[in-house]
Amino acid sequence: MIRVVLAEDMHMVRGALVSLLQFEEDIEVVADIDTGDRILPTVLEHRPDVVIIDIDLPGMDGLTAAARLRTEAPGVRTLILTSLGTPGALRRALAAKVGGFLPKDAPPGELAAAVRGVYAGRRVIDAELAVAAFDSAECPLTSRELEVLRLTADGRDVVEIAEGLFLTPGTVRNYLTSAVSKLNARNRVDAIRIAREAGWF
Repeated sequence: MIRVVLAEDMHMVRGALVSLLQFEEDIEVVADIDTGDRILPTVLEHRPDVVIIDIDLPGMDGLTAAARLRTEAPGVRTLILTSLGTPGALRRALAAKVGGFLPKDAPPGELAAAVRGVYAGRRVIDAELAVAAFDSAECPLTSRELEVLRLTADGRDVVEIAEGLFLTPGTVRNYLTSAVSKLNARNRVDAIRIAREAGWF
């Protein structure tokens, strides 16, 4: 029996996924939770074989939680289930060493198959998304440019970002200008849109 913990913040979706998996004779959902912060304590309590994690969870995002599991519960395998099926999101998931990455709009039968594949130690990735990730461009921004752009997207102003990163406001503006230029964006808002659509944050 494959023991599964499911982390999904949308109650109706979580309930549907639990019901779907419970139909499988070899899969048992031992716990379902709605925030990223609860993943590690729940895993340590229930000791599942596979954790299915929504990438966009409140409290702690799914990829951060997956990376923590790799360090603190290395025997547990992870499967990212997401509506953010972008090449950038897939790259971030692979960097976090997740066992699988499946879009939420995949056919229902693929979820159980993905759980079995991840449990067996295989890397399970949606084929179309893998091809898109292979064909798409790498992020042209430096890690600092991306961080400043992400903080701007979160609603922080230049002074707040500068104080938080121990930079001068002028340096923060330079990073933003560079990001806009590298992305061929019209302005900061357009640069944020481009980065989000690519899945870079």
